[in-house]
Amino acid sequence: MSQFKIPVHTVHSGILQENAIMLGGRSMKRLKIPAHGTLQLAFGSFRQEVTIIPAPKSDSLRVSEELARRTGWKHRQTLNASYSSISRTLRLGPLIGVLVSRDHPDNLDRLFGPITMFCRELTNACHAQGAYVYFFTPEALDTSGSSIQGWVYNEGWRKMSLPIADVINNRLTTRKVENKPSVQHFLADVKSRYGTHFFNEKFLDKTEVFEALSQDPTLKRYLPESHALNGFAVVKKMCSQYPSVFLKPVRGSLGKGILRISKEEGGGYRLLSTTSIGTRKQSYPTLAKLYQSIAPKMKTTRYQIQQGLPLMELGRRPVDFRALVQKNGTGKWGVTSIVARTAGSNHFVSNLARGGSLSTVREAVSKSSLPPGTKDSVQLQLPRAALAIARGVETFIPAHFGELGIDLALDQSGRIWLLEVNSKPSKNDNTPLNDQKIRPSVKQMILYCRYLAGL
Repeated sequence: MSQFKIPVHTVHSGILQENAIMLGGRSMKRLKIPAHGTLQLAFGSFRQEVTIIPAPKSDSLRVSEELARRTGWKHRQTLNASYSSISRTLRLGPLIGVLVSRDHPDNLDRLFGPITMFCRELTNACHAQGAYVYFFTPEALDTSGSSIQGWVYNEGWRKMSLPIADVINNRLTTRKVENKPSVQHFLADVKSRYGTHFFNEKFLDKTEVFEALSQDPTLKRYLPESHALNGFAVVKKMCSQYPSVFLKPVRGSLGKGILRISKEEGGGYRLLSTTSIGTRKQSYPTLAKLYQSIAPKMKTTRYQIQQGLPLMELGRRPVDFRALVQKNGTGKWGVTSIVARTAGSNHFVSNLARGGSLSTVREAVSKSSLPPGTKDSVQLQLPRAALAIARGVETFIPAHFGELGIDLALDQSGRIWLLEVNSKPSKNDNTPLNDQKIRPSVKQMILYCRYLAGL
């Protein structure tokens, strides 16, 4: 990957024609560009044959206002540059596109809702790394050609026509939008026409993940027994084997819709369900009666039934761990962060959306009642498990992922279990507890985009 960055300046169109660029002598020498003639300027899907005008005492690239308008470049910025003598192409970028679910043009302070600050942060990080990022919605896809309407941040948000990106990160938040024919057609089209890389290209469902990972004997040890919930027989079988079982919507998130079934001491069964205000508790004399009460849910939602685990607790509240695993600047998986999440009072799931709280892994493990001999080892084993699971997802599920949120748990003996893999990890609750301006997760994402684009 070229580490060479070049300052790009816009000059008045009367000084420089659209099909000419002024290139500093130092930059030409470093990029090994011949002193005279033409070359192809490339930025995302944008291509323009240009004449080079050498500028001996400069290290910058100067372009006309008209050329800057077509690329979306602002008056002054810095971009990574690489030159191929074989194709005579000067590439700048990478140009990164982020596909988001919706925008709110009437409220620019919250243009993209809860991820607006992440979008600002990503823009700042791209400026620092010589990349260029824009954000676009599925509504912008009703177009043909090599440009798209996207949002950029430069002392405020503005919408403009931009080339198709070198790399697109899918941040769509619903399967319904992701599966729209217009979205799928666009992504297939830009991959074939421009070689655009598209990562985190689909949602994962729980059954798919567990069935895929179970193909690897080394990963089976992390997998609680799980089955597709297809009737009373499987509930009866699982409840006879385990003190508690969980019923999870196959396509759920944020802890929504999770049910927990357990045996009561005096006989009968207890059902816990998640609600926005806490946990709802119901008791039934028999398992059949309990199942009868939840059966209507099964008609509209597919569920996975999973072995209940005696989770590590803090203050009688269950704890799990969210690992953010990302591809790095060499295309390899690495663990960016792991945080412990403790369930809120009156909740049996740890999601922050349901009152959970964050702490460091070290803090949570040290306060736990885990056997003393396991406390140090689990802090090493958690990231190893997360990495192995990420590699397993990549091996057994045919899709391109650049980052995964992997939810792990420790039982009370210190054994590691996989709870869930999320292909659209939140940008709010998966980072170390500090106030850095640009989070490591954001920097890592850009490094991976640069690796994919070769810039």
